[in-house]
Amino acid sequence: MKFAEDIIIAPIITEASMAKLEGKKYTFRVAPNATKPEIAHAVEELFKVQVECVNTSNVNGKIKRRGYTSGSTASWKKAVVTLKEDSKPIEFFEGLY
Repeated sequence: MKFAEDIIIAPIITEASMAKLEGKKYTFRVAPNATKPEIAHAVEELFKVQVECVNTSNVNGKIKRRGYTSGSTASWKKAVVTLKEDSKPIEFFEGLY
């Protein structure tokens, strides 16, 4: 059994994600093996809100180079969670914009 704290890793706070807050869309970094129903259940459990839909995307790591040596940053998974119209907003994001 997966815990909600293991599925939702961190919120993503960028200009693009802050612009989506008015539409009740919140962006999170999630576990790479998490499914959409697991993500929806975790957000509902952690923040006591009602989730309408979840959109996910895999973000590939970027190639980085320092002198002769090259490597890459880690790949990760991003989830955009849309809340229902009658749901309350997530309090964590309220003071950020």
